[in-house]
Amino acid sequence: MRKKETLWFYLLVFPWVFGFIVLTLGPMLYSFFLSLTNWDLFTPPQFLGWDNYIRLFTKDKIFWKTVFNTLYYAFISVPLGMLFSLFITYFLNRPIKGSAIYRTLYYIPATVPGVASALLFRWLLAPDAGMINRFLAIFGMDGPAWLLEPDWVKPALILMSLWTVGANITLLMAGMKSIPTEFYEAAELDGASPIAQYYQITLPLLTPVIFFNLINGLIGALQVFTQIYIMTGTGGANMGGPNNASMMIVPYLFNNGFRFYKMGYASAIAWILFVLVMILTLLVFRSSSAWVYYETEVRKS
Repeated sequence: MRKKETLWFYLLVFPWVFGFIVLTLGPMLYSFFLSLTNWDLFTPPQFLGWDNYIRLFTKDKIFWKTVFNTLYYAFISVPLGMLFSLFITYFLNRPIKGSAIYRTLYYIPATVPGVASALLFRWLLAPDAGMINRFLAIFGMDGPAWLLEPDWVKPALILMSLWTVGANITLLMAGMKSIPTEFYEAAELDGASPIAQYYQITLPLLTPVIFFNLINGLIGALQVFTQIYIMTGTGGANMGGPNNASMMIVPYLFNNGFRFYKMGYASAIAWILFVLVMILTLLVFRSSSAWVYYETEVRKS
Protein backbone atom coordinates (compact mmCIF):
# COMPACT_ATOMS: atom_id res chain seq x y z
CA MET A 1 0.00 0.00 0.00
CA ARG A 2 2.83 2.41 0.86
CA LYS A 3 4.58 1.77 -2.47
CA LYS A 4 1.30 2.33 -4.29
CA GLU A 5 0.70 5.64 -2.50
CA THR A 6 4.27 6.73 -3.25
CA LEU A 7 3.80 5.89 -6.92
CA TRP A 8 0.57 7.89 -7.07
CA PHE A 9 2.30 10.79 -5.34
CA TYR A 10 5.03 10.97 -7.95
CA LEU A 11 2.54 10.55 -10.81
CA LEU A 12 0.38 13.41 -9.53
CA VAL A 13 3.26 15.75 -8.76
CA PHE A 14 5.12 15.04 -12.01
CA PRO A 15 3.10 17.46 -14.25
CA TRP A 16 3.82 20.37 -11.88
CA VAL A 17 7.50 19.50 -11.50
CA PHE A 18 7.88 19.03 -15.26
CA GLY A 19 6.11 22.31 -15.98
CA PHE A 20 8.23 24.16 -13.40
CA ILE A 21 11.50 22.83 -14.81
CA VAL A 22 10.61 23.34 -18.48
CA LEU A 23 8.57 26.55 -18.31
CA THR A 24 10.10 28.39 -15.32
CA LEU A 25 13.45 27.12 -14.07
CA GLY A 26 14.86 26.40 -17.54
CA PRO A 27 14.03 29.84 -18.98
CA MET A 28 15.34 31.50 -15.80
CA LEU A 29 18.69 29.76 -16.05
CA TYR A 30 18.91 30.50 -19.77
CA SER A 31 18.09 34.16 -19.16
CA PHE A 32 20.95 34.30 -16.65
CA PHE A 33 23.25 32.91 -19.32
CA LEU A 34 21.95 35.53 -21.77
CA SER A 35 22.63 38.27 -19.20
CA LEU A 36 26.33 37.41 -19.57
CA THR A 37 26.21 37.82 -23.35
CA ASN A 38 25.58 40.32 -26.12
CA TRP A 39 22.60 38.99 -28.10
CA ASP A 40 20.49 40.86 -30.66
CA LEU A 41 17.92 38.06 -31.25
CA PHE A 42 19.28 37.37 -34.75
CA THR A 43 22.93 36.41 -34.37
CA PRO A 44 24.51 33.90 -31.95
CA PRO A 45 25.11 35.29 -28.43
CA GLN A 46 28.59 36.64 -27.75
CA PHE A 47 29.87 35.93 -24.24
CA LEU A 48 30.80 39.10 -22.31
CA GLY A 49 31.08 37.90 -18.74
CA TRP A 50 29.88 40.47 -16.21
CA ASP A 51 30.13 43.44 -18.60
CA ASN A 52 26.37 44.00 -18.75
CA TYR A 53 26.11 44.21 -14.96
CA ILE A 54 29.17 46.46 -14.69
CA ARG A 55 27.72 48.80 -17.29
CA LEU A 56 24.36 48.90 -15.50
CA PHE A 57 25.89 49.81 -12.15
CA THR A 58 28.61 52.19 -13.34
CA LYS A 59 27.64 53.78 -16.67
CA ASP A 60 23.88 53.59 -17.20
CA LYS A 61 22.37 56.68 -15.58
CA ILE A 62 18.93 55.92 -16.97
CA PHE A 63 18.91 52.57 -15.17
CA TRP A 64 19.46 54.22 -11.80
CA LYS A 65 16.66 56.65 -12.60
CA THR A 66 14.34 53.75 -13.35
CA VAL A 67 15.26 52.15 -10.02
CA PHE A 68 14.45 55.40 -8.20
CA ASN A 69 11.16 55.81 -10.08
CA THR A 70 10.14 52.22 -9.39
CA LEU A 71 10.91 52.43 -5.67
CA TYR A 72 9.21 55.84 -5.46
CA TYR A 73 6.08 54.41 -7.05
CA ALA A 74 6.11 51.22 -4.95
CA PHE A 75 6.83 52.85 -1.58
CA ILE A 76 4.05 55.41 -2.01
CA SER A 77 1.35 53.61 -4.01
CA VAL A 78 1.36 50.40 -1.95
CA PRO A 79 1.02 51.97 1.55
CA LEU A 80 -1.41 54.57 0.22
CA GLY A 81 -3.54 51.88 -1.40
CA MET A 82 -3.55 49.81 1.79
CA LEU A 83 -4.61 52.80 3.92
CA PHE A 84 -7.32 53.71 1.43
CA SER A 85 -8.64 50.13 1.31
CA LEU A 86 -8.68 49.91 5.14
CA PHE A 87 -10.59 53.20 5.31
CA ILE A 88 -13.19 52.06 2.78
CA THR A 89 -13.51 48.59 4.30
CA TYR A 90 -14.26 50.07 7.72
CA PHE A 91 -17.40 51.76 6.37
CA LEU A 92 -18.42 48.96 4.02
CA ASN A 93 -18.42 46.50 6.93
CA ARG A 94 -20.90 48.58 8.89
CA PRO A 95 -24.64 47.75 8.67
CA ILE A 96 -25.65 50.49 6.24
CA LYS A 97 -28.38 50.38 3.63
CA GLY A 98 -27.16 49.32 0.19
CA SER A 99 -23.78 48.08 1.45
CA ALA A 100 -23.82 45.18 -1.04
CA ILE A 101 -24.14 47.65 -3.93
CA TYR A 102 -21.26 49.76 -2.63
CA ARG A 103 -19.06 46.69 -2.25
CA THR A 104 -19.79 45.71 -5.85
CA LEU A 105 -19.03 49.21 -7.12
CA TYR A 106 -15.67 49.26 -5.35
CA TYR A 107 -14.74 45.81 -6.67
CA ILE A 108 -15.71 46.34 -10.33
CA PRO A 109 -12.60 48.43 -11.22
CA ALA A 110 -10.39 45.53 -10.11
CA THR A 111 -11.95 43.40 -12.87
CA VAL A 112 -11.30 45.94 -15.64
CA PRO A 113 -8.33 44.98 -17.86
CA GLY A 114 -5.18 47.00 -17.29
CA VAL A 115 -5.13 48.38 -20.83
CA ALA A 116 -8.70 49.66 -20.54
CA SER A 117 -7.95 51.27 -17.17
CA ALA A 118 -4.84 52.95 -18.55
CA LEU A 119 -6.74 54.34 -21.55
CA LEU A 120 -9.48 55.59 -19.24
CA PHE A 121 -7.03 57.44 -17.00
CA ARG A 122 -5.15 58.79 -20.00
CA TRP A 123 -8.39 60.52 -20.91
CA LEU A 124 -9.25 61.54 -17.33
CA LEU A 125 -5.78 63.09 -16.85
CA ALA A 126 -5.73 64.99 -20.14
CA PRO A 127 -4.52 68.60 -19.59
CA ASP A 128 -7.53 70.42 -21.06
CA ALA A 129 -10.35 67.99 -21.74
CA GLY A 130 -9.67 65.68 -18.78
CA MET A 131 -12.43 65.39 -16.19
CA ILE A 132 -9.99 65.70 -13.26
CA ASN A 133 -8.72 69.11 -14.39
CA ARG A 134 -12.26 70.18 -15.21
CA PHE A 135 -13.29 69.25 -11.69
CA LEU A 136 -10.40 71.27 -10.25
CA ALA A 137 -11.40 74.22 -12.43
CA ILE A 138 -14.75 74.37 -10.62
CA PHE A 139 -12.83 75.47 -7.52
CA GLY A 140 -10.68 77.90 -9.48
CA MET A 141 -7.64 75.60 -9.59
CA ASP A 142 -5.52 75.08 -12.69
CA GLY A 143 -4.79 71.37 -12.96
CA PRO A 144 -1.35 70.31 -14.17
CA ALA A 145 -0.52 68.49 -17.39
CA TRP A 146 -0.36 65.26 -15.45
CA LEU A 147 1.34 63.03 -18.00
CA LEU A 148 3.46 65.75 -19.60
CA GLU A 149 5.19 67.31 -16.59
CA PRO A 150 8.06 65.45 -14.86
CA ASP A 151 6.86 66.50 -11.39
CA TRP A 152 3.33 65.20 -11.90
CA VAL A 153 3.61 62.03 -13.98
CA LYS A 154 4.50 59.74 -11.05
CA PRO A 155 1.71 61.16 -8.82
CA ALA A 156 -0.65 60.53 -11.75
CA LEU A 157 0.38 56.87 -11.84
CA ILE A 158 0.00 56.61 -8.07
CA LEU A 159 -3.48 58.15 -8.33
CA MET A 160 -4.38 55.53 -10.91
CA SER A 161 -3.17 52.73 -8.63
CA LEU A 162 -5.95 53.61 -6.16
CA TRP A 163 -8.46 52.65 -8.85
CA THR A 164 -7.90 48.93 -8.25
CA VAL A 165 -7.99 48.70 -4.44
CA GLY A 166 -11.23 46.72 -4.74
CA ALA A 167 -9.30 43.43 -4.64
CA ASN A 168 -7.70 44.43 -1.33
CA ILE A 169 -11.07 45.54 0.01
CA THR A 170 -12.59 42.15 -0.81
CA LEU A 171 -9.90 40.31 1.14
CA LEU A 172 -10.14 42.73 4.06
CA MET A 173 -13.91 42.31 4.12
CA ALA A 174 -13.49 38.53 4.30
CA GLY A 175 -10.96 38.97 7.10
CA MET A 176 -13.33 41.19 9.07
CA LYS A 177 -16.20 38.72 8.68
CA SER A 178 -14.02 35.91 10.08
CA ILE A 179 -13.29 37.74 13.37
CA PRO A 180 -15.40 36.13 16.14
CA THR A 181 -18.14 38.40 17.46
CA GLU A 182 -17.34 37.25 21.00
CA PHE A 183 -14.28 39.55 20.95
CA TYR A 184 -16.43 42.60 20.31
CA GLU A 185 -19.03 41.55 22.88
CA ALA A 186 -16.34 41.19 25.54
CA ALA A 187 -14.87 44.57 24.56
CA GLU A 188 -18.29 46.25 24.85
CA LEU A 189 -18.73 44.78 28.35
CA ASP A 190 -15.38 46.34 29.25
CA GLY A 191 -16.59 49.71 27.97
CA ALA A 192 -14.43 49.88 24.84
CA SER A 193 -15.57 52.41 22.24
CA PRO A 194 -16.00 51.44 18.55
CA ILE A 195 -12.71 53.14 17.70
CA ALA A 196 -10.92 51.30 20.50
CA GLN A 197 -12.44 48.02 19.29
CA TYR A 198 -11.16 48.70 15.78
CA TYR A 199 -7.59 49.41 16.89
CA GLN A 200 -7.42 46.72 19.58
CA ILE A 201 -9.34 43.89 17.88
CA THR A 202 -10.09 44.45 14.20
CA LEU A 203 -6.78 45.88 13.05
CA PRO A 204 -4.51 43.34 14.83
CA LEU A 205 -6.56 40.39 13.56
CA LEU A 206 -6.50 41.82 10.04
CA THR A 207 -2.70 41.93 9.95
CA PRO A 208 -2.42 38.51 8.18
CA VAL A 209 -4.59 39.88 5.35
CA ILE A 210 -2.67 43.17 5.37
CA PHE A 211 0.57 41.19 5.17
CA PHE A 212 -0.73 39.24 2.16
CA ASN A 213 -1.88 42.43 0.43
CA LEU A 214 1.46 44.09 1.18
CA ILE A 215 3.49 41.28 -0.41
CA ASN A 216 1.31 41.08 -3.51
CA GLY A 217 1.09 44.85 -3.85
CA LEU A 218 4.84 45.31 -3.50
CA ILE A 219 5.68 42.66 -6.08
CA GLY A 220 3.08 44.07 -8.48
CA ALA A 221 4.28 47.67 -8.04
CA LEU A 222 7.89 46.71 -8.72
CA GLN A 223 6.79 45.11 -12.01
CA VAL A 224 4.49 47.89 -13.22
CA PHE A 225 4.44 48.03 -17.01
CA THR A 226 1.01 48.41 -18.62
CA GLN A 227 0.32 51.86 -17.17
CA ILE A 228 3.67 53.19 -18.42
CA TYR A 229 3.29 51.56 -21.83
CA ILE A 230 -0.20 52.94 -22.47
CA MET A 231 -0.23 56.26 -20.62
CA THR A 232 3.18 57.71 -21.53
CA GLY A 233 3.66 57.18 -25.23
CA THR A 234 1.97 53.90 -26.12
CA GLY A 235 5.31 52.14 -26.23
CA GLY A 236 6.92 54.59 -28.60
CA ALA A 237 9.96 56.80 -28.17
CA ASN A 238 8.19 58.85 -25.50
CA MET A 239 7.47 55.88 -23.23
CA GLY A 240 8.56 56.82 -19.74
CA GLY A 241 7.22 60.35 -19.89
CA PRO A 242 9.18 63.59 -20.09
CA ASN A 243 12.88 63.15 -19.28
CA ASN A 244 12.21 59.52 -18.28
CA ALA A 245 10.33 60.83 -15.24
CA SER A 246 8.07 57.76 -15.16
CA MET A 247 10.37 55.17 -16.72
CA MET A 248 10.27 52.08 -14.51
CA ILE A 249 12.47 48.98 -14.52
CA VAL A 250 10.19 46.69 -16.55
CA PRO A 251 9.48 49.24 -19.33
CA TYR A 252 13.23 49.94 -19.49
CA LEU A 253 13.81 46.20 -19.79
CA PHE A 254 11.22 46.06 -22.58
CA ASN A 255 12.85 48.92 -24.46
CA ASN A 256 16.30 47.35 -24.34
CA GLY A 257 15.06 43.90 -25.30
CA PHE A 258 12.41 44.58 -27.93
CA ARG A 259 13.15 48.09 -29.24
CA PHE A 260 16.94 48.15 -29.20
CA TYR A 261 17.41 44.35 -29.51
CA LYS A 262 19.82 44.21 -26.56
CA MET A 263 18.41 41.01 -25.16
CA GLY A 264 21.49 40.22 -23.11
CA TYR A 265 21.37 43.65 -21.48
CA ALA A 266 17.64 43.27 -20.87
CA SER A 267 18.23 39.88 -19.23
CA ALA A 268 20.71 41.51 -16.84
CA ILE A 269 18.06 44.10 -15.92
CA ALA A 270 15.57 41.28 -15.33
CA TRP A 271 17.91 39.51 -12.92
CA ILE A 272 18.59 42.72 -10.98
CA LEU A 273 14.83 43.22 -10.70
CA PHE A 274 14.48 39.63 -9.48
CA VAL A 275 17.09 40.21 -6.77
CA LEU A 276 15.44 43.51 -5.78
CA VAL A 277 12.03 41.83 -5.44
CA MET A 278 13.54 39.00 -3.40
CA ILE A 279 15.36 41.37 -1.03
CA LEU A 280 12.32 43.54 -0.36
CA THR A 281 10.05 40.50 0.02
CA LEU A 282 12.44 38.89 2.51
CA LEU A 283 12.63 42.15 4.48
CA VAL A 284 8.84 42.24 4.75
CA PHE A 285 8.77 38.58 5.81
CA ARG A 286 11.44 39.20 8.43
CA SER A 287 9.52 42.18 9.81
CA SER A 288 6.21 40.27 9.94
CA SER A 289 7.00 38.70 13.33
CA ALA A 290 6.84 42.17 14.90
CA TRP A 291 3.44 43.26 13.55
CA VAL A 292 1.47 40.29 12.15
CA TYR A 293 -0.83 38.62 14.69
CA TYR A 294 -2.96 35.49 14.45
CA GLU A 295 -6.10 34.62 16.38
CA THR A 296 -4.66 31.44 17.92
CA GLU A 297 -1.22 32.90 18.51
CA VAL A 298 0.07 33.24 22.06
CA ARG A 299 2.98 35.61 22.58
CA LYS A 300 5.19 36.03 25.58
CA SER A 301 5.06 39.53 27.05
